[in-house]
Amino acid sequence: MAINRIKTGGITDGTIQSGDLAPGTVASDRIAPGTIANDRLANNTITINGTSIALGASGEIVAGTDWQAVTVADGSTTLNTVAGGGYLLDTNAGVIEAFLPTSPSRGDTVVIADYSGTFATNRCIVNTGGVNIDSTVGSEFQLTTNNTIAEFIYIDSSKGWLVKLNQAAGTTPSSALDGGNVYNTNNEYIAATGGTVTESGDFKIHTFTGDGCFVVTAGAGDLGVADYMVVAGGGSGGGKRGGGGGAGGFRESHSTPISGCYTASPLATPTGLTLGVGTYPVTVGAGGACAVGGPIGNPGSNSIFSTITSTGGGAGAGENGTGGPGGSGGGSGNTDSAPTGTGGSGNTPPVSPPQGNNGGNSLRRAGGGGGGAGTVGSNAPASPSSPSPTGPSGGGGPGGSGVTTSITGSPTTYAGGGGGGAQYVSAGSGGPGGGGNGSQGQGGSSSATAGSANTGGGGGGDQDGPETGRAGGKGIVVIRYKFQ
Repeated sequence: MAINRIKTGGITDGTIQSGDLAPGTVASDRIAPGTIANDRLANNTITINGTSIALGASGEIVAGTDWQAVTVADGSTTLNTVAGGGYLLDTNAGVIEAFLPTSPSRGDTVVIADYSGTFATNRCIVNTGGVNIDSTVGSEFQLTTNNTIAEFIYIDSSKGWLVKLNQAAGTTPSSALDGGNVYNTNNEYIAATGGTVTESGDFKIHTFTGDGCFVVTAGAGDLGVADYMVVAGGGSGGGKRGGGGGAGGFRESHSTPISGCYTASPLATPTGLTLGVGTYPVTVGAGGACAVGGPIGNPGSNSIFSTITSTGGGAGAGENGTGGPGGSGGGSGNTDSAPTGTGGSGNTPPVSPPQGNNGGNSLRRAGGGGGGAGTVGSNAPASPSSPSPTGPSGGGGPGGSGVTTSITGSPTTYAGGGGGGAQYVSAGSGGPGGGGNGSQGQGGSSSATAGSANTGGGGGGDQDGPETGRAGGKGIVVIRYKFQ
């Protein structure tokens, strides 16, 4: 008699193999629910997008992009991404650095989106851990265009991650790394030549005391910002109770923390210059020359670097003249019978922060001080004890003070105004920052002096007679940037 069924008691555990069952002999409706344990199945787990889960277990496997909650920058935010993840970044308050998976496999995908539309203001740094992006070597790249959505797809060790952007990135693979969308931060540091180069820690300083070219061979992005100090030539002083020459215009930037921790002048703007590869001519303005044989001085010449122009200092005047306008204004001059004269206007043409100050007013037989970058030139003070036979005269007005900065690595003062000359009373002293002294005439022993070279200081005004005011000091240009 045929055996139709075998009782389970007659079967030793684990003895029946799949080959012992004829195809179709055990239908699914013949198997009671729960009678076959998962560990008895050949494949007892299922894997989707690299994530495995045991059959019969509870859990969640995302078949598409697994979008995470918004990550908000706090000024030092970092984010570790995982394959299959989507990341919404809010960079309103600062930069976010996103680390891609450290051991990616072919097909791994990470999506990064600019949730707040502020990548141009605060970038997203994409740290690959040394893995290439589109065959480009580098450990850090960045997203800098507002509203970017960037999808990173891993291919292999040679190609690395390919990048898919939601905007035109150019016609060649490398253009995606150069056009403000994704680019290598390893190339952000400036490399340049020109002028006299010194170092201060991680920063290079190029000093130009004469005309030249600042040649950038690498540099872009946040770390491609250069700070500058541009000082124009000072004006010369006036003759015949002449006013002091005005200081050359002074302009400076200090992009903390990009250019390092040093004490800048109170005139420094917090915005430096972002420089791409190229040649940038540098003009260092000459000081105004002595006006030989005449009472009126000469203005200084402009200094120029890139988009920054500092205006030459105003000329000191004499014989009832009004001080000349400029970066800082020249002091006015006077004669025996003239009323008070007016100093020249500074910060002309106007810029913000201001590049200089007005010159001082003159008084009978005495010139006003030239304006400085830090303060106005002083008016010629009245002196009732003057030996003038026709009434009191004035003393020469001191030149206005310059400003001090440590952009070169040590504190130095620039752009002081020249002192005014006087016939009977003490002459004005030059302002700190290279301003020349005025001269004293009858009964005095002081001589006028020129503005100091490469400070932009104004020249001193002369007293009486055929002599002339002294020359203004030549300007200077300094460029500072992080190079490592």
